[in-house]
Order: sequence, then C-alpha cells, then structure tokens
Amino acid sequence: MKSILVVRHCKASGQERNAVLTKEGLQQSHDLKNFLMNKPVDRIISSPFTRAVDSIEPLAKFKDLPIEKDDRLAERILSSKDHPDWLKLLEHSFYDFEAVLEGGESNRKAMERVRPLLKEIIASPYQCIVLVTHGNLMTLLLKLFDERMGFSEWKALSNPDVYEVTVQEESRIQRIWK
Repeated sequence: MKSILVVRHCKASGQERNAVLTKEGLQQSHDLKNFLMNKPVDRIISSPFTRAVDSIEPLAKFKDLPIEKDDRLAERILSSKDHPDWLKLLEHSFYDFEAVLEGGESNRKAMERVRPLLKEIIASPYQCIVLVTHGNLMTLLLKLFDERMGFSEWKALSNPDVYEVTVQEESRIQRIWK
C-alpha cells in the first residue's frame, strides 16, 4: 500500500514565490517534522516556492532525504492583477473549472499540471511520499482522488495542513493534521 502525504506549507510572510516563513511558521516547520518523523517517508517532493521548501526542510534533514523541487506543485495563480473580490473569484473558479483571469491559470489547467506527477509517483517504487504544496493546488490535487473536495474544503485548510492519500484499488484521503 502506497501513502502520499500532501502537505500545505507553514505560515509565511506573503504570497510571493520567495516569501519566507514567519517566526510562527518556522516553529510550525519543526512541529511538522515531529508530527511526520515516525512515518516511513522515503521521498520528499516540494513546490519550489521558498515557503514550501522551508516548511519541510526540518523533516528532510531528520530523514536525511533530499528535497526534490517540482514546478508542478507550485501554487495556482488566480490572476496577475490584484482583485479586491479575489475570494469571490476563487470561489467561482471551483464551480467553473475553465474560468481564468488575466495572467492566471484555470483550475482545470492546474489539475492537468499536477496529474502527471501523481501518475509518476503511483508508478514509482517509493511507498511513502511527501508532497509539499499550497492551499489551492492542494485542494485540486486531492480532488483528483475525491471529487467532493472544493471551495469549502479549501477554506477549512490550515497552515500547515496534512492529508494522507492511501493509494490502493480505491484511493482514500484523510486529514491527519492535528
């Protein structure tokens, strides 16, 4: 049985690609390590965004595993422009998967971006893989295993958060973060 631990990054100073973890986020990264250290993790793949890599670094050091950076785990960009009603626009994107704003990516495209990575992981010999990503993409990734995942589940995510996907004939997802 294969296990995929899908992790949302710890609290960060912003949404930019190079945003660093806050003081609280740094503590959370150690809490995350303590939470996952007894799992038989044999591979770690992360969004290349600084906040994602820094969130999993304590676990990677503890397990003596490299952090593989993969652009397919980068956050979905809603728009390249600021929108005061961004939350409403994000909610709409969960009902219209083709909706795309200027400079943004539709939910459908983001799911198409991450799907090949999941296929590669499922076909790989690794048995317990950590994927570190961002809230929107995490929800879409989990939706590939359980179509009920949507906007309300995105809103309920915490920083950090962890879901376990058990891959078998019928995959099962479960939120395991405390």
